[in-house]
Amino acid sequence: MTDHPQDLAVLQRRLAEFAAARHWQPYHTPKNLVAALSVEAGELVEIFQWLTPEQSAAVMADPDTAHRVRDEVADVLAYLLQFCEVLGVDPLAALAAKIERNESRFPVPDPRND
Repeated sequence: MTDHPQDLAVLQRRLAEFAAARHWQPYHTPKNLVAALSVEAGELVEIFQWLTPEQSAAVMADPDTAHRVRDEVADVLAYLLQFCEVLGVDPLAALAAKIERNESRFPVPDPRND
């Protein structure tokens, strides 16, 4: 993994500035952003749609496909961050809270019961 000097707040600010410079804010409603997020997630799914499990695990070995995967991941993350910004959701806090709930809901099985 490479070093990433930018945190989510910096990326959210860059995305907001990008949209503001193009006067796109009126279109960045929660409804429009979540729809765009869904479309981009669908484009990511499309890359993997007909692959076997083995092929999907090796998808990053092909430079062209790896580039497509990274682009779609970036699009999904960009729309998710913009969606969170518009609604005032802290995505890291939301994820941490969800992990905690899941840890309570799905405890580690006791190996003695196997």
